[in-house]
Parts: sequence; C-alpha cells; structure tokens
Amino acid sequence: MKKDFTEEELREKLGDAAYHVVREEGTDPPFSHPYDKLFDEGIYVDVVTGEVLFLSKDKFDAGCGWPSFSRMAPDADVEEKTDGRFGMIRTEVRTDTTHLGHVFNDGPASLGGLRYCINGSSIEFIPKEEMEERGYGEWLKEL
Repeated sequence: MKKDFTEEELREKLGDAAYHVVREEGTDPPFSHPYDKLFDEGIYVDVVTGEVLFLSKDKFDAGCGWPSFSRMAPDADVEEKTDGRFGMIRTEVRTDTTHLGHVFNDGPASLGGLRYCINGSSIEFIPKEEMEERGYGEWLKEL
C-alpha cells in the first residue's frame, strides 16, 4: 500500500511540524498528539507508506505523553538503530521512509517488557469500522 509523494507534497500533506518529525527525526512534544489518549479498536499505519505498524490491542497508556505499544504488528518492516543524540543512548525505530520514535525496555512485564514510544505524527490511525473499505480488511482478524 505504498504511497508515492514528492518531498514537497509530503511536507504539504503533513505540515512543517509533522514533516520535521517524520523526515528529520524530530519529536512530537509530549502529550501533544491525540493518539496518546486514543484507545479505539483499529490499526496504526506508517503515515507515508500506509504499512501496518501497530495494532490497537497492543497499545497501552505509559503515561509518557506519546502513543505506546508493547510490540510491532506481525511482519512490520522496521529497523532499529542506536541513537546517541541528546546525551542518551536509545534505540530508534524507523521504516525506510519514516522516523517513528524509540523502543525502551521499561514496558509492562506482562506485555513482554517493551515500550514502543511512537510519535503520533509518524502514524495514522485506521478505525476498525474503516479498515475493510480502506484496504486493510485482512487485518481485522488480528484485532
């Protein structure tokens, strides 16, 4: 479900702040994105490509100010790399096109111990009731 955009089109689609997060490895301010408190059923996809990245059933309230997930969706094509910026050693999570956020080992033990701390600007929520019409019907069984 690849979406092809020029960089100018992508900047116009996302706006300058979200573009900075997605393409220039920025960070949404904490508690600033509505996805932080959204717990409806559905999927979260890469805002650039439409690839399914997270399932709502794996989302939890970490209280950190960013959408948090205990794991990636099955077969999500992501890369993890060491990020030493800002005097911290963190593990960045990204796709080929999009900076998503970071993964930490401080998630709930009952959910596997990971916390994928994701910028809301990097993902798009597709509600369960729209998944079929938007081409994600095969994911309904995963919810």
